[in-house]
Amino acid sequence: MKFVDEATIRVQAGNGGHGALSFRREKYVERGGPDGGDGGHGGSVYLVADKSLNTLADFRVARKFKAEGGEGGSGRNKTGRSGEDLEVMIPVGTAVQDVDTGETICDLTAPGQRQKVAEGGRGGLGNTRFKSSVNRAPRKFTNGTQGEARHLALELKVLADVGLLGMPNAGKSTLITSMSHAKPRIADYPFTTLHPNLGVVRVGRLQSFVMADIPGLIEGASEGAGLGIQFLKHLQRTGLLLHLVDIAPLNPEVDPAAEVKAIAGELGKFSAELAQKPRWLVINKTDLLAADDLAVAREMLLDDLEWDGPIFEVSAATGEGTEALAQAIMKELELKDAEDAAEQEYDPAAV
Repeated sequence: MKFVDEATIRVQAGNGGHGALSFRREKYVERGGPDGGDGGHGGSVYLVADKSLNTLADFRVARKFKAEGGEGGSGRNKTGRSGEDLEVMIPVGTAVQDVDTGETICDLTAPGQRQKVAEGGRGGLGNTRFKSSVNRAPRKFTNGTQGEARHLALELKVLADVGLLGMPNAGKSTLITSMSHAKPRIADYPFTTLHPNLGVVRVGRLQSFVMADIPGLIEGASEGAGLGIQFLKHLQRTGLLLHLVDIAPLNPEVDPAAEVKAIAGELGKFSAELAQKPRWLVINKTDLLAADDLAVAREMLLDDLEWDGPIFEVSAATGEGTEALAQAIMKELELKDAEDAAEQEYDPAAV
């Protein structure tokens, strides 16, 4: 299925049914009085996060969603049937915005989360409601109100613990294949990866994390070069970024340090928050260099970068170094989870 991470839809809640104007007419019943029932309420529209979905492709075809309207009231004080609510299933990790107002409505990040996005109309009142001691035969009733209609923009941001960052052909797809059961397309030309891929990395029997691979970036992506930066939003939910760098590029004129700096600059242009996320340097394709040459290339790279964060050396093709990397990532994520839990338990009012 084609990966689609943006879509616009229209939702229409059901209209409320009209109230009834009716009088009781039965044999041997004089002056039966009003017996018009109320109209039923219109159905509302809900968005529900479904973990079985991973793309918004379905919304490229189905763009309009309308809930059922309420039925009108009738004689004998019969209330009209209310319309059924409509549930629209969307992928987990979808943010929803009102196109007309720019308001952010919700961000569904957990399976089963649901959000009402269009309120159904209220049912009208039958003439029985207007009966009083001074008005025994009211001819007044009200119509049902219209259901709410909205134009919504859906934006899917994949949920992952770790995001892979790097130039095209840095080896991101090979790394996620080596560390997980993901099967992204791999080839020896730039921009092989055309959409984000997710893989579950299992470290222990009960330990795992989700890794996301996005299409490679190049300098000038923020101005539209290459595939642009539209996929960087998929890294916004990650807790840790792995910046892959090819230590043995085929083109000898390519400077790995300059590539790392260029991507760091593109991160800052896209989002200051994303640029401040923890970022580890992962030197890839170490199997292509002899030990002495690797040491020289590594020293030159680190001297140019002045990197002060964690550094790992791996060969995604052979799997060398990937287990140690996975263990370090798992330890970092568990530490962060413990810190987040401690912050939630802390109550400033109790101090």
